[in-house]
Amino acid sequence: MNVKLNNPDKGLDPEIIRADFPILSRKVHNKPLVYFDNAATTQKPQAVIDALVGYYTGINSNVHRGVHYLSQQATIAFEEVRGEIQHFVNAKFSHEIIYTRGCTEAINLVAASWGKVNVGKGDEILISGMEHHSNIVPWQMLCEEKGAVLKVCPLHPDGSLDMEAYSTMLGEKTRLVAITHISNTLGTINPVKEITRLAHEKGIAVLIDGAQALSHMKVDVQDIGCEFYAFSAHKVYGPMGIGALYGKEDVLNAMPPYQGGGEMIKSVTFEKTLYNELPFKFEAGTPNVGDVIGFGAALDYISAIGIERIAAWEQELLRYATEKLSADPTIRIIGTAPEKASLISFLIEGIHPFDAGTIIDHMGVAVRTGTHCTQPLMDGLGISGTIRASFAFYNTKQEIDRLMEAIEKVKEFFL
Repeated sequence: MNVKLNNPDKGLDPEIIRADFPILSRKVHNKPLVYFDNAATTQKPQAVIDALVGYYTGINSNVHRGVHYLSQQATIAFEEVRGEIQHFVNAKFSHEIIYTRGCTEAINLVAASWGKVNVGKGDEILISGMEHHSNIVPWQMLCEEKGAVLKVCPLHPDGSLDMEAYSTMLGEKTRLVAITHISNTLGTINPVKEITRLAHEKGIAVLIDGAQALSHMKVDVQDIGCEFYAFSAHKVYGPMGIGALYGKEDVLNAMPPYQGGGEMIKSVTFEKTLYNELPFKFEAGTPNVGDVIGFGAALDYISAIGIERIAAWEQELLRYATEKLSADPTIRIIGTAPEKASLISFLIEGIHPFDAGTIIDHMGVAVRTGTHCTQPLMDGLGISGTIRASFAFYNTKQEIDRLMEAIEKVKEFFL
């Protein structure tokens, strides 16, 4: 594990950490890269890249199905990562971790399987006004199929969840609450433990979209108490195309399979199929073994540094960037909740986000522009999109200064 640390009892040094990420040393448009698009995907440390190469060059084989050496080694590595994920999110059992293609598929799995037997005509599913499309569309599809109703909890003007409204909206017909842990557009950190407690008081199940949370803060699913927690590897310095669903053992056992095929069966005849036990009941077909192993390497890397140290530095970056952007009267920050993760959405007065983003990119700074897959949120705010700068622990205050310089170039060009 190539993790370079100073004294682990002190704050991390991002300049030392950056050496572990090969892509951060490259240039774009002949300028050193400043990567502020971490909410879309994080960059990968050499340890993750090495893990992927190591799998394909050393033990490439299908898992669970062979007695030969490579298959056994691949299976051991594959299942060890399931245990790592279990401990990373503090699940009670490793078989409560279901491998998926990512957070989106994890949510769709719950909608298709749990929703199939637990949601009926006239029932309600409650989401919030800040949700990503991945935590809206699957529930819309389920509601259309079942004749159920999708309810949306409103937000306060600062982008925080209206908890009074939320409590009021939990009714006898509510079957599920599906809410993001951290908004990918506003940065709002939702009080998911309280959200879950209030839902459980009325016998309502809870799914948390954790796509943005895993890389920024300690996640403890037992402490939260939710039935489901969904997340992706590529948001936490791992490969794309792999993620996981945490589900409580008893809830998962009561759910029908998500897909049919190999691996998810115990016995098959032409007359009847007996389904496999957890977690394999929900993992049909050949899994993405290499990227699972890469996911494990990413979690090892984060654990070696310490999520608390990461969170502390990212909050310092958020404070610094908020101070800099707020000092410019032409800039409007979208999302000012008291509890935020390290991202800022903003607008520059009189300049379309796409136009601003194009100039910022030519200054070597990668930001995201648009609706960020939260179009209903944008419609509610009365805007067409934002510029989003999202920070990771390998970012620096000097890079934020580079962003401010790029914004000045934007204003010189358009104003």
